Amino acid sequence: MHAHTLVERVEGHSGSGTSVEPNSTPAPMLMAMHGKWMWMLHGVAFVNDIQQSGPKGGDKLFSTNWAMPMAQREPGRGKLTVRGMFSLEPATVTGQRYPLLFQQGETAYGRAIVDGQHPHDFFMELAGLYDVRLGARTLLSLYAAPIGDPAMGPAAFPHRASAAENPVASLGHHQEDSTHIAADVVTVGVTRRVVRVEASGFHGREPDEHRWNIDQGAIDSWSTRLTLQPGQNWSGQYSYGRIHSPEALSAGEDQERMTASAMYNRPLGGDGNWSSTVMWGRTRASDGAVENSYLLESTLSRRRHAVWTRMENAGRTSELLSGGSGLVERPLTHVQSYSFGYDHEVAGLRHLSVALGGQISAYGVGRPLQAAYGEHPVGGVVFLRVRVR
Repeated sequence: MHAHTLVERVEGHSGSGTSVEPNSTPAPMLMAMHGKWMWMLHGVAFVNDIQQSGPKGGDKLFSTNWAMPMAQREPGRGKLTVRGMFSLEPATVTGQRYPLLFQQGETAYGRAIVDGQHPHDFFMELAGLYDVRLGARTLLSLYAAPIGDPAMGPAAFPHRASAAENPVASLGHHQEDSTHIAADVVTVGVTRRVVRVEASGFHGREPDEHRWNIDQGAIDSWSTRLTLQPGQNWSGQYSYGRIHSPEALSAGEDQERMTASAMYNRPLGGDGNWSSTVMWGRTRASDGAVENSYLLESTLSRRRHAVWTRMENAGRTSELLSGGSGLVERPLTHVQSYSFGYDHEVAGLRHLSVALGGQISAYGVGRPLQAAYGEHPVGGVVFLRVRVR
C-alpha cells in the first residue's frame, strides 16, 4: 500500500498515533474485506539474545514484540478507523527491563530504570479516528484514545521503516518519541495538500510498572506538530509540547519538549526499499536542566537481505552514576552509540516473513562516565524476527 498524497497517507493510519512517514513508505500488513469493513493487521516479534561488555554490561534472552489490528469503514462523508496495539513484553521482558547500556527513562517500584529499556505496556494503543474530507485536498481528522500517541515527534521507533529491523530501542527515545504510549489522548488535525497541523491534549505521567493495566489521568499536558510532505519520498516534522509531571520520582517537575525530524524513503523496484531518518530531540525540565539527543538511522532491504545502522549522540544525566536511587538528577555528559546490523530472511511463508540476524554496537563514553563504564564498552544481539506481511 502506497499513498499518492499526504491526505491519503493520513487516511491510511498505518503508523503510531497520527504520525506519518513519506508517502512511498511500505506498510506490511494483512488485509481483508468483511461487509463494509476493511480489516488490517500489522505486527512483528523479535526473540533476542543480548550480550554487553564492561562493568555495567548485561546479558539476557527476551522478546520485543507488538501487534496492531485495525478496521476501517466509511459511514456518511467520513472515514472511521478503530485501532488497537498490543504487546506481550510484560511477559517476554522479565525484571522490568532488558539490558541496554546508557539507556535512561521511566521508573519501576520507586527506582529509575538505568542501563535498561523498559517493556512496553500490554495496551499500547486503543484508539478511534475519524477523517472528513473538506475538499479534494483538505482533510479534518479527529483522534481519541484512552491509551494512545499524541502529536509529538515522528513515528515512534517500533513503527519507523528506518528502524524496522532493529530489535532494541534508541538511546534518545525519552527526548524524542517516548510519549507514544500516553493516557487520555485527544488530537485534532487539519491537512491541506502537503502541510498538516495538529494539536493534542493528554495526561503527561509516564506509564507505571504495572504493564498489564490501562493507566488514566486528567488531561494536563499538550503538544502541537507541523508536518510537511514536499514529495513522495520525503517527510519532515517539528513538534513542541508541555508535559506535566512525567516522572514519578520528580512529581513536581514539568517538562518542555521539542523535536524535529526528516525522513527519506526510496522504493527499489519491486524487491527492495531504503528508508532513513535524522532526528533531534530536546527536553527542558522546569528546574532549567536541558538535554539534547541526535539520531541518524537507515535501513536498506533488498530481496531477502537487510542491512542497517543507527548512530546517536544522546545527553545523559547523573542518574547513571546513582544507579536510579532517586538522588538529585543533573545533566552530566553525552554518549555516542554506533550500531550496525544485518539479517537474512530464512523463510517466506504466506503471511509471515522469518529472518535471522544480528547487531553490534560500540559506544563513545563521556569522561565523567568512563570510570564506571570503561572507555570502550560494546554490545551485541542476535535474534529471530517474525513479521506479518
